Amino acid sequence: MMRLLVTGYKGQLGFDVVNEAQKRGIEAIGVDIEEMDITDRVKVNEVITEGNYDAVIHCAAWTAVDKAEEESLYDKVYAVNALGTKYIAEICAELDIPMMYFSTDYVFNGEGKEPWNEYDQRNPLNVYGLTKAKGEEYVEKIDKHFIIRIAWVFGVNGSNFIKTMLRLGKERGAVKVVDDQIGLPTYTYDLARLVIDMIQTDKYGTYHATNSGSFISWYDFACEIFKQAGLVVDVAAVSSEEFPAAAKRPHNSRMNQTELDKNGFERLPDWKNALERYLAIINS
Repeated sequence: MMRLLVTGYKGQLGFDVVNEAQKRGIEAIGVDIEEMDITDRVKVNEVITEGNYDAVIHCAAWTAVDKAEEESLYDKVYAVNALGTKYIAEICAELDIPMMYFSTDYVFNGEGKEPWNEYDQRNPLNVYGLTKAKGEEYVEKIDKHFIIRIAWVFGVNGSNFIKTMLRLGKERGAVKVVDDQIGLPTYTYDLARLVIDMIQTDKYGTYHATNSGSFISWYDFACEIFKQAGLVVDVAAVSSEEFPAAAKRPHNSRMNQTELDKNGFERLPDWKNALERYLAIINS
């Protein structure tokens, strides 16, 4: 039986990956900071070496994008996203086991209108993107690696855009949402299924994996959330300039998924369908 180590178990993705593996009769051990602080090289080596794993699925990350811009936190963010990833990659290489790392469209500069290809040049526009790009570089150094770039993530476990919109919509009856940042959401339940399919192969490389459908703005996403939830909310479209945040956001989060197709993996379902299934779960 395959035995997997999944980091970041308490997060949206880690939680779903462990569940999906177990559903398929695969042994998946979920760890979080209490069991394995990824910034502690000794602990990382100890846990991975002693666990006798067949692969490591690395979901743990610093994802508070705006907080990452605080100068006092830079070393901490870098330690989690870059160095922690490096430690895991090095021990996986030593043990000759595959590693899967989750990255982001934020490794690109977010400009233009053409979808990013898997091997386009990295040019991050904020600290979060920079540290995730550095993580990618460390993972690329080992032979048996998967890098999966995702965007606009939502899952049952944890906070996300959908939960925020539903809360604000109910509280205020009106929201302002940017309409000049374009991409596609990623439902962690759907992604977890792809992850477990992929980790059982040797089709290593870099992939883009969001849900399918036509590219949308955050404004479009919000409108569809309220429509499907049956909430009457006044949604006003605003520009990124009118909605300042500490971290610069990419206007272009479009990503091609050619590597998924090329390697015979099934794309994730349409994002509207994913939203529908997600709302059914969180409302039940």
